[in-house]
Amino acid sequence: MSSTSVRREEASAITSCQKFQGHTDYVYGAIHLPGKERVMTCSPDGSLRVWSLKSGKQIGDDWRDGETEMWTITLSPDGKKVVSGSYDGGVRLWDIDTGKVIERWMGHTQIVNSVCWSRDGQRVSSGSLDGTARQWDVENGETILTPIKAGHTLFAVVYSPDMTLFATSGAERPWQYTGDNKSAIRIWNAKTGELVATLEGHTHWVRCLVWTPDGKTLISGSNDFSIRTWNTSTWKQIALLEGHTSLVECIAISPNGRILASASWDNTALLWNLDNNQPISSPLQHPFFVNSVSFSVDGKLLATGCWDKNAYTWDVSAIVKEACLDELLLDERDKSILAVRDTFIIRSHYLFVWTYVG
Repeated sequence: MSSTSVRREEASAITSCQKFQGHTDYVYGAIHLPGKERVMTCSPDGSLRVWSLKSGKQIGDDWRDGETEMWTITLSPDGKKVVSGSYDGGVRLWDIDTGKVIERWMGHTQIVNSVCWSRDGQRVSSGSLDGTARQWDVENGETILTPIKAGHTLFAVVYSPDMTLFATSGAERPWQYTGDNKSAIRIWNAKTGELVATLEGHTHWVRCLVWTPDGKTLISGSNDFSIRTWNTSTWKQIALLEGHTSLVECIAISPNGRILASASWDNTALLWNLDNNQPISSPLQHPFFVNSVSFSVDGKLLATGCWDKNAYTWDVSAIVKEACLDELLLDERDKSILAVRDTFIIRSHYLFVWTYVG
């Protein structure tokens, strides 16, 4: 048994900060809303729901648009809108203040299980089990370019931070895995729709993707139980992160780009130190499969969605500090300030010693 495994087994169980209970089907998405007081969840029970972080109680009524199942949600960069993907193939734009649908973008013919905002908030990309990726103009609701036929059933579609590219992943032959079909990750030019690169390495369907904030690394999670990182200059694999014992359903990266969270059907979520690609703590245990993970805007709180029909939050700050890895919570500006402070302290120390000895 590895030393990492021993440390994880010996570590005391980590408990959630809050539990959000009320959905009548599993929770497939959980995201943080502006203000650090609310989270939002989505479920195949057909609803989006808003919850109080402090009390764990639902705020207001369910958000619904007919009876269609809600499979995925993501918050706009300005925090004023939410986009959802649905069972009926629709992409819906919601107003945060009113809880009402602003626009319905129809075009996909099967479940939309991935949506992503461009950093400037002007475009939304969507991926569907129909095997196509679409880009939507938020202002007029029209598609940008023709739908891209990815060549596989789509589980994930994500824009690069500079919005020049987007990546897709999924399953080559859905629901009929025979052990020999390797699901590739494909990189596309966001302006022309042309294929830029194909990334191979996973040995099973690739379910989730995320870019680091600096755009230098793409990270993927798969049914092969692994997480892999890729250099976006060479499109070569950098590292293999192993720790889950079942498929990796969702991954998210902290705003400062230093911590990765992963959700797995082994009933756990894991936090990873991207400096060394090792787990930060023991797993965050759940009662059932974990479907989603997302960080708060300051990276100090994690929200998870679970098959037990509940969502949970976890204190990332406390977990990281317990592991004596406080620096993982810092952004580049904080690191620069600390570096200057430490240099000043060292120089002051030597000046004191020189003065004393002199």
